[in-house]
Amino acid sequence: MTVVLAIRCADGVAMASDSQITDPERGLSYPAQKLHPLGKHAAWGGSGSRAVLYDLEQIFTNEPDAIVEAPDIGHALQGRVLPVLEHHYKNFIEDVPAGKPGATPATYVLAAGYVNGHPFIVDFDPHGLIGHYEEIGFHAVGSGSPMAQQAHALLAHFEMGERSVDYGVVAALRVLDALDASSPSVGGPMDICRITPDGAQHLDEEAVAEVRRTVRRWTELEQRALDDLFS
Repeated sequence: MTVVLAIRCADGVAMASDSQITDPERGLSYPAQKLHPLGKHAAWGGSGSRAVLYDLEQIFTNEPDAIVEAPDIGHALQGRVLPVLEHHYKNFIEDVPAGKPGATPATYVLAAGYVNGHPFIVDFDPHGLIGHYEEIGFHAVGSGSPMAQQAHALLAHFEMGERSVDYGVVAALRVLDALDASSPSVGGPMDICRITPDGAQHLDEEAVAEVRRTVRRWTELEQRALDDLFS
């Protein structure tokens, strides 16, 4: 199961993902990087076919400036995603003789960041269609996305869109940790990217641990408030 999510805040965008890869054909689970840089002011992640995502990673790594400096970043990304999807669909063998059917090349891509000082959150479905979510302020892709949407809805009263990106980073990790606790196929280490108009900062292991300590403090404060609710 994969979860990649993005949260728009008052002054930035928080993007995060788990790192658990499940290969049902081989009965294996292993960690893998799902969140990647997209130039200096954006990041992207995806779920689905690892072959498709590998090809996209090569393209996005080699052409970040051409993508983020395009007049329409959604169309710039779409123009690179569609040919890769079409190639894999064209060469997809659905029924493997004397073996199990191959894994579908269906893939979802989520990208977020800043272009000319303005935030964006866009996704692409397996048909190559674009979705824009910067106004909504939250989106997730992957098989765990319905649970992520529900977890975010439970935090909606905290109004992350009105708070700084540091709050968004903490909320993103709290959502992922909730999924980690409830689903055996979502697992760490968790990847987090803090994005502002000044640039994208991919948090290292120590920084993620510090964010998790803040998550614990948040839940402790909630517990105290609940304890005092009927005082």
